[in-house]
Amino acid sequence: MRCCVCLFHLAQQRTQSKMAAGENNGRAPCLGFSSPGPLGNVQPSNSAHSAAASNGASGGASGGPQSAARRTNPQPGPGGVDNAGVAVGAPPNAQNFSPQAAAQSGAVGVTAAGGMATSATNMTTTATSNASSAATPATHSSLSSSPAAAAVLVYREPVYNWQATKSTVKERFAFLFNNEVLSDVHFLVGKGMGVQRIPAHRFVLAVGSAVFDAMFNGGMATTSTEIELPDVEPAAFLALLKFLYSDEVQIGPETVMTTLYTAKKYAVPALEAHCVEFLKKNLRADNAFMLLTQARLFDEPQLASLCLENIDKNTGDALAAEGFTDIDLDTLVAVLERDTLGVREVRLFGAAVRWAEAEAQRQQLQPTPENKRRVLGKALALIRFPLMTIEEFAAGPAQSGILTDREVVSLFLHFTVNPKPRVEFIDRPRCCLRGKECSITRFGQVESRWGYSGTSDRIRFSVNRRIFVVGFGLYGSIHGPTDYQVNIQIIHTDSNTVLGQNDTGFSCDGSANTFRVMFKEPVEILPNVNYTACATLKGPDSHYGTKGMRKVTHESTATGTKTCFTFCYAAGNNNGTSVEDGQIPEVIFYT
Repeated sequence: MRCCVCLFHLAQQRTQSKMAAGENNGRAPCLGFSSPGPLGNVQPSNSAHSAAASNGASGGASGGPQSAARRTNPQPGPGGVDNAGVAVGAPPNAQNFSPQAAAQSGAVGVTAAGGMATSATNMTTTATSNASSAATPATHSSLSSSPAAAAVLVYREPVYNWQATKSTVKERFAFLFNNEVLSDVHFLVGKGMGVQRIPAHRFVLAVGSAVFDAMFNGGMATTSTEIELPDVEPAAFLALLKFLYSDEVQIGPETVMTTLYTAKKYAVPALEAHCVEFLKKNLRADNAFMLLTQARLFDEPQLASLCLENIDKNTGDALAAEGFTDIDLDTLVAVLERDTLGVREVRLFGAAVRWAEAEAQRQQLQPTPENKRRVLGKALALIRFPLMTIEEFAAGPAQSGILTDREVVSLFLHFTVNPKPRVEFIDRPRCCLRGKECSITRFGQVESRWGYSGTSDRIRFSVNRRIFVVGFGLYGSIHGPTDYQVNIQIIHTDSNTVLGQNDTGFSCDGSANTFRVMFKEPVEILPNVNYTACATLKGPDSHYGTKGMRKVTHESTATGTKTCFTFCYAAGNNNGTSVEDGQIPEVIFYT
């Protein structure tokens, strides 16, 4: 590289005469420096700094307080370019500085010649390279009273005339992002060992944020050049600045929540919207509870509503996710209050117990039944124990120790006696499923007669996709209008577990139509799993179906989605019902 070497201790008159005569010995012209701008910010030669320098002021390149402060903490420019060396001297005089020469030489000198700079007789300059690049070591150059003494500063593009390389306003502002060039404020972001010092520009921040505008220009505006932000993550703050400087959105799964917090803190709704949209696109059953908690915390009702809808559709998977046990009590209550959860009540109870164990640990309590009940608080009353089967209740909640003896006794009486006594828990079914009710019919023709003697009609079935069965269609009497008593069940075939049942009745009009008999709550049916549908009727002889089909497909008119049922003979005493003939002609369900 070529450099400009200026002699400091020649007489001012001699220097001026030589310059007038054009004596430069083939070297680049001498550069006059005034008081430095921020890291090489070019100032006009007739600025106040230049005037002070020409009058012998000491605040220019001679190491006054301003210039010293700028030298102590050099920062790398964009793309790893080290701008540190430019901070110590003032920008060149426009009259005798050639951008082309500077670009070719890659270095600039410091001179006291002429009336354009002070007599820098004891000036020390420091050029510190970017920490990520070891190519340019720190340079210390001391200028003494010796005539041969000179200072050489590494001058790297695009610090000077960088504007010429940027064709649009967006490119110029994007260049200033996280850049010391022209910066007039620094933020100390984070806390502890993770604090980062980030340069910024008051004007850009005030244009993009009302909070920053009030901070810098309001009635109680700060005059500090360093602002501490211990509650903000550095990555999130940089994402905010990136958006304010260039409209670019840089968020990911690890930073989206902290960026959302930062965008809200500094009132940047456009970035908030990008964060919420990112969360919507990445919403899944395994993170729905975590995002629901954050949506409630940040007051994002739209995101919270989407999380709840996802939990309704995928309740079992959402409850099984690790993030479920990390939610707060209010979020748990908000979920348990819903009528649209698609899961058995006994599974809700099991999930609530898991949450209570985690919460007891957070509160440094022993996970005893008493402490679990204590931390569950009002959430316990939202579990709808009357919707469980007596077997589910006896095997789980009744033995958990979380319910009192009085509650256990009252619930057992509710399951076993008529009329049913009042219980303290909600008995309203969670059956307000979204979407359209569907049904399939497995028989092609109706005949008579079909008798009953206390034995259950049963048929085994499976489906190709997850659904929720809410009831059956059954045939009624051949003797005119009649009332029937009926117990309906869905049993998990392999484990012989009753998943849903209801003791109820229905009235028929004597026609060959089917009559709806509904469960207390939807029964979740998983794909490619065998289930047994059971109906035990008490009443006179009824119609029955013939010409049964082994496979029945329902196609949604709205989405074109196909739900395929496969029916099989249920071994054992089934009152004669089979794939070809019998009862339980319809299955009523939601997808």
